[in-house]
Amino acid sequence: MSFKVGIGYDLHRLVPGRPLIIGGVKLPADAGCLAHSDGDVLVHSMIDALLGARGEGDIGQRFPDDAPAFKGISSLELLRRVMKEIKEAGFRVVNTDSVIILEKPKLAPYFEAMKANLAPILEASPNRIGLKAKTAEGTGEVGSGLAVAAWTVVLVEAEI
Repeated sequence: MSFKVGIGYDLHRLVPGRPLIIGGVKLPADAGCLAHSDGDVLVHSMIDALLGARGEGDIGQRFPDDAPAFKGISSLELLRRVMKEIKEAGFRVVNTDSVIILEKPKLAPYFEAMKANLAPILEASPNRIGLKAKTAEGTGEVGSGLAVAAWTVVLVEAEI
């Protein structure tokens, strides 16, 4: 077996009038992510981690933010496309571990729904999808409620 690790990061500014979608779940919030797609920082960090594990650039190279085809697209759809490539290359997700940094709302009540959205796409049981939420303790743009960020690490394996 061959194992590869990838790390992903994403950050979006929060603006009024946009839905806040994390892990494919629409959260109760006064502002959402400013983005070309739906701005799902968790899924974007997962995509970057998966691409990184294969040595293949990042989400912006794969799905450019000036491409009309990706305007308003669900990040879960982008994840499906990347996972199709991962599977075709003979890899499978062993596990993911993510940290979402956001002042509010509290995210733990939504983790089960997020995992329910992600597990079938990743073809991994929910107990192989680690989710944690942190605040920025009032510091910087995230701590001021002006942005949201996420980090993800992924382990993939393939028979070689």
